Amino acid sequence: MKTPIVFSFAREQSVFMTAIMGLMTFLGVLAFGVAISIGTAVVRWNAQWDLIATVQVTKSDNAAVVQKVLNENKSKIASVNEISTDEMNRILRPWVSNGGTALANYMPKMWEVKFTTRDNMRHVADAIAPYGRFLTHADAVKTSVSAGWRMVFIAAIILAMAIGAITICVSYIARNTAMLHRRELEILNQVGATDAFIAKQMQVIVAKICVGAGAIGFIAASIVLCLIIWAARAARVGLMAMIGISGAGWLAIFIATVLIIVFAIWMTRRTTLKILQRN
Repeated sequence: MKTPIVFSFAREQSVFMTAIMGLMTFLGVLAFGVAISIGTAVVRWNAQWDLIATVQVTKSDNAAVVQKVLNENKSKIASVNEISTDEMNRILRPWVSNGGTALANYMPKMWEVKFTTRDNMRHVADAIAPYGRFLTHADAVKTSVSAGWRMVFIAAIILAMAIGAITICVSYIARNTAMLHRRELEILNQVGATDAFIAKQMQVIVAKICVGAGAIGFIAASIVLCLIIWAARAARVGLMAMIGISGAGWLAIFIATVLIIVFAIWMTRRTTLKILQRN
């Protein structure tokens, strides 16, 4: 037989609690999802360029030496792409009239090299250093990676603010409910009800509201996250094209939603017990 609920929220309180918990859950889950998606993009973006480097040689005599070094280290290299004059002309066309034709005699000899491991990259870089420039692509995209991590940090701050707002709202509602049901609390105390029993009653009604509000917030945030990922990938621009959430990421988002609900219920118990101890 189920234990009857001693008291419950007024309708206005239930609507407010559901709305505020749904909104806070939505913002918290959305911020967490954005942090995961951008973090995933940063890791993918960094990994994509981590083993790729460009070799530049300005002296024709050194070009043969560098080519020999690359040939001798084929086992350490996944692929080598020598950048032709036509490709360099195409790259320079937006900035130089007629492409780079007029600068053909001054442009360096270039190779784009993808290595099998970082250690192999360092080994070949040391061998090439006396004869030309060795530029890793990871260094070139450091600015984008740094910006990505800053966005993750901002999303984490928003998540913390959402949790703080939930704490304040739950605390306020628990206090307000205790004031509205002061008479019931006095009667319960007189008949010997423990503080833990009264706090449990509050937890039950808060749990019912939080589960519904959490489900609404999670579904709404998931839809928005899918739209963000779709829009970012559709843009096909650098770091944005790498944005995504894996299966483990979605599981983490779901667990975060459950933790927000559990946290709200725990805050209800903690606040209620404090109020009862003061009275």
